[in-house]
Amino acid sequence: MQLVHADEVEWQRGLQHRGGTFHYRHLLEGNPGTVGNFHLGIGQQDGDFTSPRHRHNFDQFRFQLEGTSNFERNGKMTAGTLGYFPEGAAYGPQSSEGRSVTVVLQFGGASGGGYLSPGEVAAGTEALKKFGTFEGGIFRRNDDSEGRRNSDAYQAIWEHVHRRRMDYPKPRYRDPIMLDPQNYAWRPVAGAQGVGRKALGTFTERRCGAALVKLVRGASYEAQQYSVYLVLSGAGIVGEEPYRRLTAFYLGDGETAKIVARDETEILHLVLPDLAGLTMDKPQRAEAAE
Repeated sequence: MQLVHADEVEWQRGLQHRGGTFHYRHLLEGNPGTVGNFHLGIGQQDGDFTSPRHRHNFDQFRFQLEGTSNFERNGKMTAGTLGYFPEGAAYGPQSSEGRSVTVVLQFGGASGGGYLSPGEVAAGTEALKKFGTFEGGIFRRNDDSEGRRNSDAYQAIWEHVHRRRMDYPKPRYRDPIMLDPQNYAWRPVAGAQGVGRKALGTFTERRCGAALVKLVRGASYEAQQYSVYLVLSGAGIVGEEPYRRLTAFYLGDGETAKIVARDETEILHLVLPDLAGLTMDKPQRAEAAE
């Protein structure tokens, strides 16, 4: 089990390939270079943050902790809103209405395109600065450098890392899906007295999903494998480790852990997709067609 307390993690500057001010706390990460790689972080955007309308070849869950994120035609995420942003579906442009704080889980989706870790993105950003500039979420290539003149910033980075053109997957959902958990009912969990669960949704044939879990004081609950958890409120023990607000933990293949609530607890549960049988193509030796 990976476990980290967000309040012990320093803020870092990130998303320099977009526009405006963005900082994040790196919480959990999978195995870079694998089809099932993932990253969980908390992002803080200032009012000058902007990102153009774009799409990805990976999936995202977003949970709004504070403030409002505005995705224009796709709607706004206010505090408490959960969003599923499917691979291949365009969204945005994105801006922040003042200070905005969002939990973001990004992960390789059903297409098998994998996911670049923040370290890979940072390295790719610095490497591409030799050939052009990043402006407002777009990579603009210098006139004396071969390749596509203008590209989405992340796409340009991905193509540089993988040394091939990115083929976006056909979206399984046309638009992001945003939902308000307050409109869902708590359902009792069989065999776990004092535990309620809100099942918020399961997506694609690979069955990634999201739910909220609530434990009364003294209740216990068995956490599942292939899952990322973030404590939204409360305190207690998971496995042999203490948890508190904004503690995050990940359980991998065959792992389970018992959660015991010392205080009433609410936890965001994000299920990673079952990618069995999928493999990711290795980077090519030729230069990327960007």
